[in-house]
This record gives sequence, C-alpha cells and structure tokens, in this order.
Amino acid sequence: MARFIGRRLLYLLPVLLAVSLLTFLIASLLPGDLAYAILGDQATPEKLAALRAKMGLDLPIWQRYLHWLWGVLQGDLGRSFRTGEMVLNAVLDRLPVSIELMIMAEVMGLMIGIPLAILCAVKSGSAIDRFFTGFAFANLSLPSYMVAILLIFLFAVQFNWLPATGWVPFSEDPVGNLRSFVLPALTLAFAEWPALMRVLRSDMIATLQEDYIAMAKAKGLRPARILLVHALKPSSLTLVTITGINIGRLIGGALIVETIFALPGIGRLLVGAIYARDFIILQGVVLFVAAGFVIVNFIVDMLYGVLDPRIRHGRA
Repeated sequence: MARFIGRRLLYLLPVLLAVSLLTFLIASLLPGDLAYAILGDQATPEKLAALRAKMGLDLPIWQRYLHWLWGVLQGDLGRSFRTGEMVLNAVLDRLPVSIELMIMAEVMGLMIGIPLAILCAVKSGSAIDRFFTGFAFANLSLPSYMVAILLIFLFAVQFNWLPATGWVPFSEDPVGNLRSFVLPALTLAFAEWPALMRVLRSDMIATLQEDYIAMAKAKGLRPARILLVHALKPSSLTLVTITGINIGRLIGGALIVETIFALPGIGRLLVGAIYARDFIILQGVVLFVAAGFVIVNFIVDMLYGVLDPRIRHGRA
C-alpha cells in the first residue's frame, strides 16, 4: 500500500504545479490593470508606476509567477486590496460553511440515489425501473435556481417549516445551523442523485449477472446480504469516482445556491470578488478550489486501492 500511495504522490505533485501555473495565468491575463483598479480615481502615471514596481507588476510574468508561488508555499495567497483581508484567512473563515453544505448535499444525494439504484437494478426492466429512470432524466433538466425557488416556496413560504435564507453558526445554535442548511443542501442533492443512481444501477445490473452472485444464491444467502455485501461493494468503484468528482466540484460551493440562500461560503466569496474585480481574492480562491479538487481525486484513487486490492497490487 505504501508503494501505491508513493506512486500516486509522484503524479499528484506535477498536477498541483500545473494547477498553480494555470491559476496564475488565468488571473494575470484577465483584461484590466490591477494597479489602476487599486488606485481608482487617484491613479496618476507616477502613482501607477510606483504601485506596479511595489507589487512586481513590472517584472516578466515568469518572475511574477515564481515570486507568487513561493508566497503560496509559505501560506501567503496575497491580501485583498479592497478590504485588506488576507486571502488565506478569508478562505479559511468561509471554508467550514462550504464544507458543511458539501457534506450534507452529498449525503442527501447518496441517501436518495443508492436505494433507488439498488431497487432499479433488482427490478431491471420493470415499470418501477422505467419510472425512476425517467424521473432521474427529468430531474437533470431542472436548473438549481429553479429547484431552490420551488423549495423555498414550498417549505419556507407555504408550510413555514424551514428558513428561506440566513445562516446560524453551529456553535451558537446546532439545530438552527442544521435547519439553515437543509434547503440549500437539498437543492444540490436534487442535482446529484440522478447521476449517482444511474451509474450505480448500471454497474449493479452487470454485477448481479456474475457467477459469484449465482454461487451466493445457491448457498442460500439472504438476498439483502447478497445485494449489500456481494454486489454493492464491487459495483461502487464508479460511484466513488462520481462522488469524488462531485465533492471536488462542491468544495468551492455552489455559486448560485450560496447566493440565493445567503450562505457565507467560498462560492459567495468568489462571486463577491468577481463583482468587486478583486483579482487577488479571485486568484487565491480559484487556486484553493482547484487544489482541493485535485486532492479529493487523489483520495478517490486511494479508495480504489481499498475497494479493489488488485488495483494497488497491479503494475499498471
């Protein structure tokens, strides 16, 4: 297992370096002058030249990248020129909100998708299978903002069961904190469960046709044990891949969902940086989200080795 992890780490480092380079280039090549954006109405040729020299904007782009990368390795992602807040502090302050939203959304998606996938795999070709498969396709066509508005109208306006907007810290009111996350997490779960269900259903249908499943049935094992132990685990590799990709995508928070429900997460921070043209915040958040996505996929690779020992012992 140690050699397997070592090989994956050798692949991870060049990818992270490439992510940092692309993030720097994207932010550096955006139209506009960062020095002019900072000075605003007070910009004069002399002040612009002095600020560019102070921030290193007059250096070649490769020197600026190396200087910025060295700061990143030391934990310095820069400082917002509008608020004066350190980028790393801004991200870490909002990260718990995005992580809680991500976890709740993924758990809800799995709680909906896995049972439906098992049911549809067992009843493959039946009316139940066709109904839930068609419902999953229809659900994919609903945009997140529409689902959010419908859930707010139903559960917040009509029944007044859950809050429509606002966020309560967990340390102040754990129940209120969870209540404030139910609707946004459910909004994201509606977009997550169809893909999870479809992938697991297809894999389980193929697994249930394997010889060892027939052997397990011949031994008289209970159907629940066959489904949950002998069929679900080998069918979960693709499910783990999709789940890892979803988690990586949700690290930055759903931009629309966090904005609609007024959640102070990373996604809302990114939207605010775009509107304020705060390129330093934008660059730091994009780097953090992209690196998080890569690291989550690295963890998914490790889970492959746990679920299927042939992967970690193979030469390929």
